[in-house]
Amino acid sequence: MILIGNQRGGANNLADHLMKEENEHIEVHEIRGFMSQTVKGALNEIYAISRGTQCNQFMYSLSFNPPPQEKVTIEQFEDAFEKAEKRLGLSGQSRVIVFHEKEGRRHAHAVWSRIDTDEMKAIQMSYDHNRLNVLSRDLFLEHGWKMPRGLAISGERDPRNFTLADWQQAKRVGKDPREIQTSFEDAWAISDSKAGFIHAMKERGYSVARGDKKGRIVAVDIHGEIYSVPKKLGIKIKDVRARLGDEQDLQSVSEAKYKIANNMLPVMARFKAELKEQVFHQKDDLLHERDELVKCQRAERQAFIEMLAQRQKQAALTRQARFRSGYKGLWDRVRGEHSRIRSENEQDALRCRERDRTEKDRIIANQLSMRRLIKQRNMAIKQNFREQKHELRQDAQGFEHMQKPDLQARQYEGRKSAYREKRQTSKSRHRPRGPTMEP
Repeated sequence: MILIGNQRGGANNLADHLMKEENEHIEVHEIRGFMSQTVKGALNEIYAISRGTQCNQFMYSLSFNPPPQEKVTIEQFEDAFEKAEKRLGLSGQSRVIVFHEKEGRRHAHAVWSRIDTDEMKAIQMSYDHNRLNVLSRDLFLEHGWKMPRGLAISGERDPRNFTLADWQQAKRVGKDPREIQTSFEDAWAISDSKAGFIHAMKERGYSVARGDKKGRIVAVDIHGEIYSVPKKLGIKIKDVRARLGDEQDLQSVSEAKYKIANNMLPVMARFKAELKEQVFHQKDDLLHERDELVKCQRAERQAFIEMLAQRQKQAALTRQARFRSGYKGLWDRVRGEHSRIRSENEQDALRCRERDRTEKDRIIANQLSMRRLIKQRNMAIKQNFREQKHELRQDAQGFEHMQKPDLQARQYEGRKSAYREKRQTSKSRHRPRGPTMEP
């Protein structure tokens, strides 16, 4: 059942649309929580209540569109109404439900008031489209309807098409059992043949195979984990066989693992090259940032040195100006004033040198701190590269290990064939060439 909803205002326009006579049949199924018993009157009541708030889109309108070829009962529609109301957070809100029929297709429209009369504010409708998509998909699965491809959720895309970031994210998140269940259900819902199911499962990262035990149909994921198809779908094996046919036509688990490993090893090599290129660009950007930082720091130090020289020159002139010249200067020397000024100048020069050194140390400390940040980022890049490279190596080794059982089996079969051929050759070599002479 396709669900299309949106927040809106315009009570009169929506009422006119719901009661439009171009539909072959119109049925007002429910008017709940209103004084008025007409569609227009009910929607105008919502508008009147909304005037006590600042909400402009005071209604939530939702259409329910079942598959045209399916026979949907009133009970199924009502069940969908209740589930939608709960998912959207509109439980208990006043609502109007109208059925339309046109050209052999029946669908329903439901309109809820968004105004919470107790709080006198609008109910938040965040993520309503995502919630409706999930509910729509659940309704298709619940009733066994053929799901449109655009509605099916790919629980796990084909990993061969992953980027390195996709692969790392998938490993971080891990596998949620609900996502695995969703993958199987979606693949089953959108396929109606053996080839279609195998292709749908492949898109989600699974290979369909026959189990080691007789009568089993399984799916193998990219890590070699094996899942029973009937158990994941919650149906009997005979129902699975009715669509997929005899499992003997399917590949074995070891063959599936061998193919998965063969497909994924080149992907691991691509990830490794992608990782190297990524790290190369990160280091290149960091080197450029380091060069720019050094350039700015050198300019900052040069400006400080020039400022320092100018300030020292000005301070020296100021200290020199404290000495009087001529007879006044002689008199200052006689009465000891010159010695006092000289001592004061020396103290002042010492304080200035200490101030200059402090400022210089502060600038250098700040610059070193900024430079260490780049160094730390460089070390983090190297560490991250080592860790990711190690993870990719482990992943590659896992796929190589998946190849081994099949390779060993092939080698064993090859040795057996060579041994049989050798025995046959040996027998033919010792077989008597001529007719046997009877005594």
